[in-house]
Amino acid sequence: MTATYPLRTIRADELDAWARMITTTYGQDWYEGGLRNAADSIEPGRTIAAYDGEEIVGGASIYGRVMTVPGAVTPVAGITLVAVLPTHRRRGILTAMMRKQLTDLHESGGEPIAALNAAEATIYGRFGYGVASCVAEIQADKKLLALRPGTDLGDGTIRLLDRRQARPLLEKVYDTARRTGVGWVDRTEKFWEARLADGERARDGGTALRFAVHTEPGGEVSGYVFYRSKPRLVQVIEVAATTRQSYAALWRYLIDLDAHAGLTYDGAVDEPLKHLLTDPRAARTSVIDNLWVRLVDVDRALAARRYSTPLDLVLEVQDTFCPWNAGRYHLWADGDSVTCERTQARPGLRLTSAELGAAYLGGTTLAALAAAGRVEELRPGAVTAASLAFRGEREPFHPSGWAFPAF
Repeated sequence: MTATYPLRTIRADELDAWARMITTTYGQDWYEGGLRNAADSIEPGRTIAAYDGEEIVGGASIYGRVMTVPGAVTPVAGITLVAVLPTHRRRGILTAMMRKQLTDLHESGGEPIAALNAAEATIYGRFGYGVASCVAEIQADKKLLALRPGTDLGDGTIRLLDRRQARPLLEKVYDTARRTGVGWVDRTEKFWEARLADGERARDGGTALRFAVHTEPGGEVSGYVFYRSKPRLVQVIEVAATTRQSYAALWRYLIDLDAHAGLTYDGAVDEPLKHLLTDPRAARTSVIDNLWVRLVDVDRALAARRYSTPLDLVLEVQDTFCPWNAGRYHLWADGDSVTCERTQARPGLRLTSAELGAAYLGGTTLAALAAAGRVEELRPGAVTAASLAFRGEREPFHPSGWAFPAF
């Protein structure tokens, strides 16, 4: 298909046409100013397009980020803005783009893992991506929300600040929190601009963003929340806290907001909120897939993270989409010492790269995948040992997507 629809990185003068293809595919309208925002956000050298003659009919981009993984941080290729025009579906263009991205990463020695948020859950498994983290969509009736008696709120204070005042404080708290939050990624200037986008399209009928910042008695900022009000609804966009007291205090602030009947928030699967409430049923949750992870190079990826228990195991990995990964690997881990090397030794587990991607952040367990028939145990006890070693202390959580709201 690449001979019929060649792929290459876009030129600067093609950005407009490329972005129009993306918006058309996603059922959105192009609007004035979007080109400027897109030019400031995407990385043209990592943005590819598929061509039918001179027409751009497909595209995909990569944002280079740094992600927190169990016990470490590692570069990650954030896959985003993937689209193929409706007129050119089922012609192999998406498969060709996915293969080019992963092959280029492998051959260049780039990021050892790739990750994405999937618009449709049936698409990316065939390219070796696995569901590595989920998000809990929380909906609450505010009249039923109350913190448990005796909840430790600390001695800090909460102030409402404007964007200019709040921005440097948010950045400081986030940078501290993301270093221990598995699934969190770094945010440079352009990513903060995207996260705090507050135009009419971003508001979707709500107010401008409100910023509440929690400060300790000594002056240290230890948490924040930003949110917007919609008709009788508080839409919580993001909560970050570096202490449990500031986390609890911020939620009391949100619960106490007047003139709102409901509250929504997309949080972690193990969000502490429900354990703070007198009625845990007051915060209803729906869990859906969030971050999909793909190991670009199995050996580099598995050596980049740490493991919760010592592990000495041979994995037999099947990978038809990225054949360079296929084979056996000896994974040895003990504390901060981790090695993952090719071997001919007898394997203890057999699985595909998609299962390794799903288990990579310590959320989806290998035991659960084995129970579904997706991991084969070849040595007694191997599933239990590997599942415990891959598991993290907390559920992984990715607090925002890769894509910019520029289109």
